[in-house]
Amino acid sequence: MTTADAVDAPAEPSSLSKAETAYRWIRKCIADQTFEPGHKLVLAQIALELDTSVVPVREAIRRLEADGLVTFERNVGARVAMVDQSSYAQSMEAVAILEGAATAQALEFLDEHDLAEADAINERMRDLLADFDPTEFTRLNHEFHAALFRRCPNERLHTLVAVEWDRLAHLRNSTFSFVPERARGSVDEHSRIVALIRARASAEEIERVVRNHRSTTLASYQEAQAKAPDTPASTGIIDREEDKS
Repeated sequence: MTTADAVDAPAEPSSLSKAETAYRWIRKCIADQTFEPGHKLVLAQIALELDTSVVPVREAIRRLEADGLVTFERNVGARVAMVDQSSYAQSMEAVAILEGAATAQALEFLDEHDLAEADAINERMRDLLADFDPTEFTRLNHEFHAALFRRCPNERLHTLVAVEWDRLAHLRNSTFSFVPERARGSVDEHSRIVALIRARASAEEIERVVRNHRSTTLASYQEAQAKAPDTPASTGIIDREEDKS
């Protein structure tokens, strides 16, 4: 079985360039940790997996390097970026800003169907509180926010949010694994966001509330880490080489 089979990547639209297809495929492999931090990206091998030449793969890896998901070392080549504590905080801060802006821009295009979908997702999240599954909770959390900003007309914002989501997935599977007590507050805040949109709150208020919502999750995580022992397990950052020994 090839790596492409293993990740079960969805078929890409035929209109995508080979470089874009390679970019999305490698990014997905990094996000779902098929390619773990430190993994060496061999251009020829990836090209073989995708049935293409190394040229579009090289272009894709350059984009991923610009995204911060890949590093390039002289005489070594391209590797999946290693995890560090500051990257998590920076990505969460970026997500707070980007999602706030994207949701605000989507407001005039949202209808009751969109809001009902967001409500339904949030209720599924609420149901998880009794028997908490942080990974599923995080997946639904992404679905909830996507339901509210997917109609944002700014495609660049969509791309930037997706990049930061992938980076967060690369850093750790779920923030809520470390601060499960934050989950209930997050669900309640989701309900407030939808209620404000239904009440036709201003774009400025929605942007502020969504940004504060994400920022509160980051603050909860940072507070928990400040109280935890200074060990790899407490930070959620594992030394991959030591882990293999």
